[in-house]
Amino acid sequence: MPEEETRLTESTKGVLFGIATYGFWGIVAIYFKLLVGVSSLEILAHRIVWSVVVLVVIITILRRWPALALVARNRRSLQLLLMSTVLIALNWFVFIWAVTHNHLVEASLGYFINPLVSVLLGFIVLHEHLRTIEWLSIALAAMAVTWLAVGGGTFPWISLSVAFSFGFYGLVRKIAAVPPLEGLTIETAILLPIASGYLLVRAAAGTLMFGHASHSLDLLLMAAGPITAIPLLWFAAAVQRLRLATVGLLQYMTPTIQFCLAVAVYHEPFGRGKLVAFALIWCAVAMYTVANLRMRSKSA
Repeated sequence: MPEEETRLTESTKGVLFGIATYGFWGIVAIYFKLLVGVSSLEILAHRIVWSVVVLVVIITILRRWPALALVARNRRSLQLLLMSTVLIALNWFVFIWAVTHNHLVEASLGYFINPLVSVLLGFIVLHEHLRTIEWLSIALAAMAVTWLAVGGGTFPWISLSVAFSFGFYGLVRKIAAVPPLEGLTIETAILLPIASGYLLVRAAAGTLMFGHASHSLDLLLMAAGPITAIPLLWFAAAVQRLRLATVGLLQYMTPTIQFCLAVAVYHEPFGRGKLVAFALIWCAVAMYTVANLRMRSKSA
């Protein structure tokens, strides 16, 4: 009985950490909306700089410097992290730009598509077997993207950029097999010279918002550090305690919250074309989720 109670407690903690992670990633768009007026590149640069500061503090508190040094000495890991660094920077920039330019609906669609992109990448790169239902889900997602491109008259670059950058990021990090905290620390450290240089150039040109607008804006930009790092720790805690099937279900909280915010709070346009595309994606997600739940229950 004590073992069962402990297991239940750990599982409950995992669910709570998972809800906190994906719920926070869903509402983080509210934070970026507060930064409208600041260029997307400056926001990204601050996110990188202040993330490094917060991550250094966290690694010091958790005494993870030996683990970080071990990763840093591995040449293959560093090469893979260099690739993942480019991908996460692209993902962050596109999402920030989308939110601050009233395209959160398209960004949320990208995160709905992302798990299906990951499945496809697993088949192409890792030679993972795909069942018929997974192929059907991918086909529905492709139809949704095609519908947006043809019916809407514009290529859905935001959705695809978000989905594929994060999909490839997940693939590279899976191959690298580096712990989340150490991995993100190295990624942001790689970007730090570029981000710092960009901010210095903006400061020299007199176009830097930080330190020249208001103290509240300065604090908001500095908050990009903990906003980036803390949910990562929650995510790591959730993954340690939960089955991947449960984590897979919880991840749909993020784009769902983003979508609701975009339509209900920020009143972004959501016409018939987008409705059809989202309906196809939601069907694809439902098929994929139900199939995986059934597979997990049979193997349990």
